[in-house]
Amino acid sequence: MEETERVVWTGEWVAERLGVSLSGGDELPKLLGLALRRNPKRAHLLVSNVLGKHVPQRPGVVHGAGVGLGRRVRELLGDEAAARSVVLGYAETATGLGHSVADGLALAPYLHSTRRPVAGVPQVGGFEEEHSHATSHLLLPEDRDLLAGDGPLVLVDDEFSTGRTVLNTIKALHTQFPRERYVVVALVDMRSDADRTHLEEFAAELGARVDLVALAAGGVRLPAHVLERGRELVAAHESRTVASANAPATDVVRVALDWPAGLPDGGRHGFTPAHRERLEAGLPAMAARIAEHVDGARRILVLGNEELMYTPLRLAEALDNQLADTTAGAGAAQAGEPGPPADGAGVYFSTTTRSPVLAVDDPGYAIRTRLAFPAHDRPADGPGERYAYNVAAGADPARRFDAVVAVVDSYGDLPELHAAGGLLDRLAEHTDRLLLAVIPAYVPRSGASSEASPPAPSEHRGRAADETASSHTPQRQVRSMHLPEPLRGPAFSSYAPEEVGWLLQDLSDVTLEAPTEEREEAIQRGGAHYAESLPVEYQPSDQYQALFHSALQTSASRIARAVGAVTETVLAERTKNPVLVSLARAGTPVGVLMRRWARHAHGLELPHYAVSIVRGRGIDTTALRWLAAHHDPADVVFVDGWTGKGAITRELAEALADFPGFDPRIAVLADPGSCVETYGTRDDFLIPSACLNSTVSGLISRTVLRDDLVGPDDFHGAKFYRELVGSDVSRAFLDAVGARFADVSEAVAADVKELAAADRTPTWEGWAAVERISGEYGIHDVNLVKPGVGETTRVLLRRVPWKVLAQRGAGADLDHVRLLAEQRGVPVEEVDELPYTCVGLIHPRFTRGATGADGKAVAS
Repeated sequence: MEETERVVWTGEWVAERLGVSLSGGDELPKLLGLALRRNPKRAHLLVSNVLGKHVPQRPGVVHGAGVGLGRRVRELLGDEAAARSVVLGYAETATGLGHSVADGLALAPYLHSTRRPVAGVPQVGGFEEEHSHATSHLLLPEDRDLLAGDGPLVLVDDEFSTGRTVLNTIKALHTQFPRERYVVVALVDMRSDADRTHLEEFAAELGARVDLVALAAGGVRLPAHVLERGRELVAAHESRTVASANAPATDVVRVALDWPAGLPDGGRHGFTPAHRERLEAGLPAMAARIAEHVDGARRILVLGNEELMYTPLRLAEALDNQLADTTAGAGAAQAGEPGPPADGAGVYFSTTTRSPVLAVDDPGYAIRTRLAFPAHDRPADGPGERYAYNVAAGADPARRFDAVVAVVDSYGDLPELHAAGGLLDRLAEHTDRLLLAVIPAYVPRSGASSEASPPAPSEHRGRAADETASSHTPQRQVRSMHLPEPLRGPAFSSYAPEEVGWLLQDLSDVTLEAPTEEREEAIQRGGAHYAESLPVEYQPSDQYQALFHSALQTSASRIARAVGAVTETVLAERTKNPVLVSLARAGTPVGVLMRRWARHAHGLELPHYAVSIVRGRGIDTTALRWLAAHHDPADVVFVDGWTGKGAITRELAEALADFPGFDPRIAVLADPGSCVETYGTRDDFLIPSACLNSTVSGLISRTVLRDDLVGPDDFHGAKFYRELVGSDVSRAFLDAVGARFADVSEAVAADVKELAAADRTPTWEGWAAVERISGEYGIHDVNLVKPGVGETTRVLLRRVPWKVLAQRGAGADLDHVRLLAEQRGVPVEEVDELPYTCVGLIHPRFTRGATGADGKAVAS
């Protein structure tokens, strides 16, 4: 009986096979287990039972361990010195531990290193972690003086194995921010005697005092050839990963936390005592919103995400408190007692990680199961695999979690998160209830200094910015300077965050789609405006997708040449500091390409935004006020993909009449209608970005303007179709065109000279042609005549077309039009004397009741 009740140390498996052992007090096996990892520098991994990284643990234990260490540091320093201290945690493993230590110090601000560079936020320091698989650490505080004080610097890591990371940190920071005292904090101190001596000698040379605080101390005994033997063991067991649970996937429920506005999501850019007070005040309500969806689950896991450890930890702790009266065993585990409740029930906490570790489903091994999935935050070091350990139950059903709450920041709420094989998909196989809570990724004020990064929130801009806004904007238009901020990828759109800032609001959770026939009938009868709903997104067939890729390869150089010509014309004739503002959504890929050309040809990083303009209702005035508050309106250059008959060109000019300072002249890639004077070409040819809808436009819908959704100080809306990530070719389109920039440079130079010498005065030839066609075909509404390849494509994808007029002899540029027309049963009529390659016609007498032999709606 005693043998069966023996608590198995989670380092036994490694110790028996590799000969690795721990030396030190009896507390070490309670705090640490052992595992093997794929790392050429260290074969073994010390796995903490109280850190909340690889091993799910009760949140009170995890937070309590850090708070307890912080209190010991405060006792060591004294209240006066502790009040002047700054706490620095290490990414990714110790971000939550360091934050908890700062809680124990009570008044200390907190900062953790990061491996995520943030556009526009200058780096104030960095260092290397020599044994790690991802070594570079960045320090990106919002307040550059955060580390400049003379108080003690408290450095927190989960373990100290050699002390070299701390040494590198102190060496990097001491030259810039010298101080007299450092305190090193860890859960366990596992350094050798030589490593301890090395740190002492270094501190003496530095002329600073270095103290050490840890829960336990000891060492690791490593036999000879441990790296080689470790690699052999990993290779022998690597393929034994967690298989699918062979159960129906669980639906994901998104929980709205109502995160406090402006509160940092963690310590990446600094976290002050004032921030701590706001978080503490908001935690109970946020935990209550999660509790509403756990449906009485007995065993719950709150899963953080890589560096995002602290706030998920605190949510887990608050949730545990919320469920204390109804969840069996809740609150049973106390700080410093790493064991779970006897029956295993309650709320647990752990996080995903970059670290590749071998999983072996054995009670004597620390990493029992592993879920692998692609990174979903588009990391700077490229795509890679990420892991969630001990989340799947493996062979022991008692370890299964009834509910899992995945917590990510908005930077990680990308299509990859939701895709097949992504984190949510893997989690759904192993739990009954899967919740997703997204915390807004904090954008620091220092980011406003970079035009390529998201501007600072309006409440942080200060008086100078407001005065600038006033100088450019009539007072009657400035209802409030607390305007919304741009949305950026990857949280909104599949474009990189620096490529475009969307001056839109996210309506992804609103049902706006209606069948095409119903929309057309309502629009033509005057019962609805086209911008009040969305068409169902066209799902291209394999044949159509192949046509798109073929067209892209054929026309990429032609598009690149037009991009270069229009960008160079803007730089030469409009402004030396253009702020590109695309008309969403057709203009957005063109704006991104123009930005890329400016960087390629001139090393310029142009700011780029996308705004909504709606025919018959004008441009988004809130977006204009935002632009006037952040940029000189004279520098704003509006960008669109192409012109048809010029309706939007006229709409923009009329809308800007009340906004002095903005130039209404649009720059377009192609101007077949002869409606503008700034263009790359006037040829009407196939621009592949016109072939598709959201899947070539960053997965963003057409814009929406509806009174019940858009208030007077709101941006117009749009949806982010995350679920279409498998069909997304947005970046493929941009990259294919950008790859031709160098090849067309000489041709662009010649085109620019020719454009400079030409008379580019708009003739409005396209408008005249549309009026003629409207009369000839008995339509008598120019809005139902859509000229040009791009507009005809839109008719076939989004409206109910009547027929297509094609220029006699038109070639491959119309292959996709002919294919779409065939799929929708629309006749293609070849005509002479057509100034466009093709024109799409919408019949003015459309009714839903009339159908053809094939059952499709037709004109009556």
